[in-house]
Amino acid sequence: MQYVTPKTLNDALKALGTGDISVVAGGTDWFPLLGERPVKGSLLDVTGIAGFHGIEKGDQGWRIGAATTWADISAAKMPACFDGLRAAAREIGSVQIQNAGTVAGNICNASPAADGVVPLLTLGASVELVSKAGVRVVALSDFITGVRKTVLKPGELVSAILIPDMARETYSSFIKVGSRRYLVISIAMVGVALTLGRGQIVDARVAVGACSPVAQRLGELEKALLGRNLADYSAVVKVGHLAPLSPVSDLRGSAEFRGELVLELCKRAIGMAFSSGGQDNG
Repeated sequence: MQYVTPKTLNDALKALGTGDISVVAGGTDWFPLLGERPVKGSLLDVTGIAGFHGIEKGDQGWRIGAATTWADISAAKMPACFDGLRAAAREIGSVQIQNAGTVAGNICNASPAADGVVPLLTLGASVELVSKAGVRVVALSDFITGVRKTVLKPGELVSAILIPDMARETYSSFIKVGSRRYLVISIAMVGVALTLGRGQIVDARVAVGACSPVAQRLGELEKALLGRNLADYSAVVKVGHLAPLSPVSDLRGSAEFRGELVLELCKRAIGMAFSSGGQDNG
């Protein structure tokens, strides 16, 4: 077995084309999934590649390098629309996991309970993919296609997460519930991003994770929230808005419980985002 640690993208793509090789970053998902099985083939560690680290603001929006850790995101100075993403970063595993786990690793693992995916969906994130053929960009909502499944092609690497500019008056939140307070796999989680104008919702994005094979936005709920204010938003959150979801029963909770929980989490997360906007305006 070889452990390959390229410093340039060109060297990484060359290594990726050499045969039986697996890509790792922090390895916080990859190694636990391996269990007691021996490592087969070689490992390509992308954490040393130039340009794969850091958070940058450009003319079109934000670029988060693929090997940026959750600790980096938690500590970053970004607008209020990123509050939900920072909150999720603080919920991902232990401090040690946050120091090693990467944003690209979280989405490539494609777990239904991946904490980072939910707030990234509310930010309209896209995934930048590089290969010897060039660069392509795929919406995060299209990138993950099922449990442990993505559209990543052989010879491709995730190089960055791209987030478009959002209105200054956009506020976000993230909340999850598990069977214990810390180091927990979610029973359900909700992310919200609200753009406010004169105390009313002018744009709403609500995403739910751990309640379907792929985290999803609730489009009908988002429409119902438009024009609502802090006093009346809660009344429009209905069971019917959860139709895109397909919660299952498992050791952490029943499908029925998950459905009830998501309704409550939606109300709380919307209220949290609203409150953030009120504090900024007050």
